[in-house]
This record gives sequence, structure tokens and C-alpha cells, in this order.
Amino acid sequence: MRTRRDGIPSQEPAIDEVARIARELESHGRFGLTRGFIQHGDVSVYEHVVSVARASAAAGAFLERMGVRVDRPSLIRGALLHDYFLYDWHDPDPSHRPHGFTHPATALTRALEDFELTERERNIIARHMFPLVPIPPTCREAWIVCMADKACALHETIAARLPGRRGGRTACA
Repeated sequence: MRTRRDGIPSQEPAIDEVARIARELESHGRFGLTRGFIQHGDVSVYEHVVSVARASAAAGAFLERMGVRVDRPSLIRGALLHDYFLYDWHDPDPSHRPHGFTHPATALTRALEDFELTERERNIIARHMFPLVPIPPTCREAWIVCMADKACALHETIAARLPGRRGGRTACA
């Protein structure tokens, strides 16, 4: 059984939970801007973070079935906000060159401007690029998002280029 952010049990399916939280973020902050920035290949930042959130929610549900406690609301919110840097890192601006190293801190700064975050959500956003950013995650939710992000990024970058694929977007989860 899942619990909502307010601690009340929820039977909401994980995909609906991701969509609901994404809508909340979009209505209370600048989350909608992520639709206008490309992340990998032709996948927008929005599509990427939703895929990472869905993959993370699925991994979290698996762990919960194994008896491992997961803070699902923080897991999903952190996954949706992990790339909340709000700029096009493909622009030739020299400040974007170290994007892989610097965007977690920028994403955390932007997210804190728009939302109140739990410590887990902060950890997810700040540490999702481990080992490129050398400080590892300190909670299981951040490790889940770190791994889901890498799996989705790999899928988004490579899958559409494989033989037999006809361009177009391809989601991770």
C-alpha cells in the first residue's frame, strides 16, 4: 500500500501518481517549461523526467513488494525535478559546457525557488549524476533515481538509432 505526501494510504496506480504529481508541479512552478527543452536525442526534458519518474516508481514498487520501505511521494517528485535546470544545454553558450557536472546544483537551486522540498527530494536532485558528480546519494530513493536516470538516458540516446527503428520518440518507461 502506498502513502500520499500527507501520510494517508493511497491505492493510486504508479503511472497515475506520476501524472498527478507532474500536473501539481506544472500548476505551482515552472515545470511546464521543461517541455520546451531537449534532453537526449529528440526527447524533451519533460518526457525524460516523466520516464525517469515512471521507471523509479516501478523500481520503488518492486522494492516495496520485497519489504523495503520507499518514500514514494519524494521518489516521484525528486525524479520529476532531477533535471529542473530550465535552460537548453545544447546552446553553444560556454557556461553550458560543464552541464553534466553542474546541472544537478542548478536544478536544485531552481527547484528550491519554486517548491518546498524534503531532504530526500534534495538528495535525489543533487546526487542523481553520481559518479560524474563525486558525492554519492545518501538515501535509497536517490539511488533509485540515479540508476533510472542512467537507464532512461541510455535508452533515449541509443534506442532510436538502432536498426529497425524509425526515428521518433522512444520512452524509457
